[in-house]
Amino acid sequence: MLQKKDKRLARWISLKLIDGNPKIIEQIEKNFKIKLLENPRLENEKEEVAEILEANGIAQEDVKDKMISSIVFGAENVYQDAVQIEKTEYNARAKKIDKILTSKVWGIPIMLAFLGLIFWITIVGANYPSEWLSQFFGWLQEKIEYLFDVVAVPEWLKGVLIDGVYKTLTWIIAVMLPPMAIFFPLFTLLEDLGFLPRIAFNLDKFFRKAGSSGKQALTMCMGFGCNAAGVTGCRIIDSPREKLIAILTNAFIPCNGRFPFLITIASIFIAGAVGGTVTTISSAGASIIATLTVLFVVLIGIMMTLVVSKLLSKTILKGESSSFVLELPPYRKPQIGQVIVRSVFDRTLFVLGRAIAVAAPAGLIIWLFANISIGDMSILTYIANFFDPLARLMGLDGYILTAFILGIPANEIVLPIILMCYMGSGTLVDLENTMTIGQILVQNGWTLLTAINVMLFTLLHFPCTTTLMTIKKETGSWKWAGLGFLLPTACGMILCLLTTGVWNLFIV
Repeated sequence: MLQKKDKRLARWISLKLIDGNPKIIEQIEKNFKIKLLENPRLENEKEEVAEILEANGIAQEDVKDKMISSIVFGAENVYQDAVQIEKTEYNARAKKIDKILTSKVWGIPIMLAFLGLIFWITIVGANYPSEWLSQFFGWLQEKIEYLFDVVAVPEWLKGVLIDGVYKTLTWIIAVMLPPMAIFFPLFTLLEDLGFLPRIAFNLDKFFRKAGSSGKQALTMCMGFGCNAAGVTGCRIIDSPREKLIAILTNAFIPCNGRFPFLITIASIFIAGAVGGTVTTISSAGASIIATLTVLFVVLIGIMMTLVVSKLLSKTILKGESSSFVLELPPYRKPQIGQVIVRSVFDRTLFVLGRAIAVAAPAGLIIWLFANISIGDMSILTYIANFFDPLARLMGLDGYILTAFILGIPANEIVLPIILMCYMGSGTLVDLENTMTIGQILVQNGWTLLTAINVMLFTLLHFPCTTTLMTIKKETGSWKWAGLGFLLPTACGMILCLLTTGVWNLFIV
């Protein structure tokens, strides 16, 4: 047994017995070579302690929180006695802000307002740099084509390298880089300010009820920038079971690669429906409606994250949600230099590099499918015709479903592939004018139902290759990467089937 003189260690073990965490008690027995759970005297004393706690209105599940609160308040008292600060009103002001940001009434709405603001800034701010990059790459393409003509490069090789690989890479850079370069600094800014832990605090109870960790709220937020980055961020979760749940459900949150497509469809069909037609609503009004629509889609993604997390915790990843201590850090002035370095170099360029690495071979494959014909049809058309019956049941068409499949290297190229198919072009189509895109889609049979289902499937479908590779790396198994592929895809297909069925039954 323990030496009687070591009172502090005995007190700590007593607290762990009261807390009742079986894993910690098991480690204590193993390291100190003692039997705690088989000691009748200790069992009787534990029952007496439980009765005392119950008499004082303290439930067993609240014991740990009470212990931590006692430690924190004790440390705070020591700090106040030992340290003199000039701004004595700082702590009081921070507590007042926390009462609002973490309140049951205002916490979630304020979080959604911040999220909507970030989306709106990203949507509006990314338009101009994306357009500049597209113009630059278009100018550069002319120079490369001229050089190829000078050295007499064969037409087929010219098509492969320029229309296939080059256009795919430059499209991804032009569409993906500006939103990430805006979103990641804003996200890092909130992290530096100390706001993200407040979001985790607000969402903790929802994730715990879903059988997962409250830390999943933080990794979910990281997924808005990039699902691969969100999967990597799951390392902060201690429990292997809860870490797996967070990894498998991170793709239920739309990343920056899916935002441009969501925004375009929302601007054309949802904003157009509100304004009467696409041409009768102002650009400012369209951007606000598009932002609200995207925010609603995000809420669907969050709800599906919780539902699937609960399903996983009750089936293949059974277990109780673990508690974790979340200390709300003080509000502080962000270090702008560090924010830029961390967001641009550690996140934006890292994720963009991974996307480019898988997009180059994808561009080659897409060009080959679009330009190699069997009989009087291209391979791309054969694939689209094969998937068309299933796609029709989902309220889509074969070309849309084919575009999603071919867009697995990067979500940014789904819309260009759709336009390429509709226009009969052998290369990705780069159209900046939303009205022109809308006319092409409507002429090819798109309705409001098609737009709704496309947005749902954009939200819920297999993650990109970069994310799947990251899942494999983090879990060490292609089995979990496969499940990460199937889960969102199955949910997206089911939602589209339900939406189409309800639409045909009650609206048409």
